[in-house]
Amino acid sequence: MISSAAIVNHLETDTLGSDRERELSAHRSHFPALGIENRTYFNYGGQGVLCGAALDSITKNFQHIETLGCFSNAAGDWMMSEYDATKAAIAQEFQVSSNTITLTENTTVGCNIALWAIDWQQGDRLLLSDCEHPGIIAGAVQIQKRFGIEIDYFPLTNTLNASAEGEDSSQVVDLLRQHLQPQTRMVMLSHICWNTGQVIPLKAMVKACHDRPYDQHIFVAVDAAQSVGVLPLNLDDIAADFYAFTTHKWWCAPLGLGALYIHPEIFDEIEPVFVGWRGLTGKAPIPQWKRDGAKFEVASSTYTLYEALRLAISHANSWGNQQQRYERICQLSQVLWQSLEALPHITCIRQVAPESGLVSFKIDQTVAKNAIAQKPNAAIARQLESEQQIFIRALPHPDCLRASVHYLTTIADINRLVSSLASLA
Repeated sequence: MISSAAIVNHLETDTLGSDRERELSAHRSHFPALGIENRTYFNYGGQGVLCGAALDSITKNFQHIETLGCFSNAAGDWMMSEYDATKAAIAQEFQVSSNTITLTENTTVGCNIALWAIDWQQGDRLLLSDCEHPGIIAGAVQIQKRFGIEIDYFPLTNTLNASAEGEDSSQVVDLLRQHLQPQTRMVMLSHICWNTGQVIPLKAMVKACHDRPYDQHIFVAVDAAQSVGVLPLNLDDIAADFYAFTTHKWWCAPLGLGALYIHPEIFDEIEPVFVGWRGLTGKAPIPQWKRDGAKFEVASSTYTLYEALRLAISHANSWGNQQQRYERICQLSQVLWQSLEALPHITCIRQVAPESGLVSFKIDQTVAKNAIAQKPNAAIARQLESEQQIFIRALPHPDCLRASVHYLTTIADINRLVSSLASLA
C-alpha cells in the first residue's frame, strides 16, 4: 500500500499547490456530512454532500414563499427570478447561452426528453454502447415497442483500457463508426461510464456521427450524470445535440434538480412529448412552443431548491476552477487505483490510470480469506457502511465495488478505505 507520505509528496505537485492542499480541511468543514466522526465517503457518483449554506437556503426559501404568500404575484416573480438565475449559472459553467438549458429533475428525465423528441419511424435505428445505465436501456426499449425501431449496441467494453486522448481515442471512435448504419437516427452515450469510470473522446465521437456520409442528421444524446462537476466542459465546442445531467452528484446540490443542454440548431427539428404550460408562449387559441430550452419544461418545480444549486456551484468554485478540481480528482483516483492494484486480492476493472473519479474493482475470493470477502459485493458494501462508516457502492454490471473520488476526498479517506480492504486478505 502507498504510504501517507508518498501520497502527500504526490499531491504536492497539484496545480493548486501545497498551500491549497492544506486549506482543504477548512473548506470541507462547510459540509456537515463530512464532519461526522469516523465517516469516510466515497459515493459522490451516487449522491454528493450538501454544504451548510445550501442546506440553510432550502429551509429559508420555503419559509420565504410562505411569507410572500403562496401563489401570490410576489411569489411568482421571485420564483421566475430564481429560475432565470439558475439557468444562467448552469450555462456559465458550460460556456453556452442560458437559452440552451432545459431545467429538469434528474439525468434520466433529460435523457427521456432526448429519446422521445425526434420523429421516430419504423426501421430507424438507435445506437447505444454496452456500458449504458439501465434507465437509458429501459427508455430505448420503450421507444422500440412504440415505434418499431431497432436498437444496436457497440462494444465499448472492448476499449475499457483506452484513453480519452491520444492514439487510444481513435480506437473508440473507429469502433463507433463501424456500428453506424444509414438508418441510425440517434446515438446515446455516457461521457463518463457509470460502471467503469472510462471517459470517452466525446467531441471526436460527435464529429464522427455528424460527418457521416448520409443525408439524414444523426442526433447525439449524452448521459452526463458522471461528468458534470468532474470534467471541464465547453458544450459549444463538443457540439452534442443533447447533454443531460443531474446536479446532486458531483456538484453536491440537492436531489431533484437536473438539466438538459439542447444544441440551438436542432430546436426546430424536435418536439416535446410530455408537455405543459412552461413550454408555451401563452399565445391563444392554438398553443405555440417557446424557441428555447423552456420548450421541454412542463409545469411547477421546486423553485426553492434553485438557490442551493447556485450556492453549491459557487462553493466549489471557491476552491480552484473546474480544471484544477478535475486534476485533483485524477491525482487522488490514481493514488487509490495504485494502492488497490498493490493488494493481491483486488483487481481494478480498468488497467490504466483513472481519468475520472470512479474507481471500480473486484475482490478475488480465492485469495481473500476473510469472511466478509466471501459475501456478495452488495453485502460487503453494506457491512463496510454499518460497521466502519465507509461508504462505497456495489454495482451489478460488472459485478464489482465502486469508489467515487471527489476533490473533497482526503488522503486520510484513501488510506482508511485501502486499509479496510487490505484487511480482507
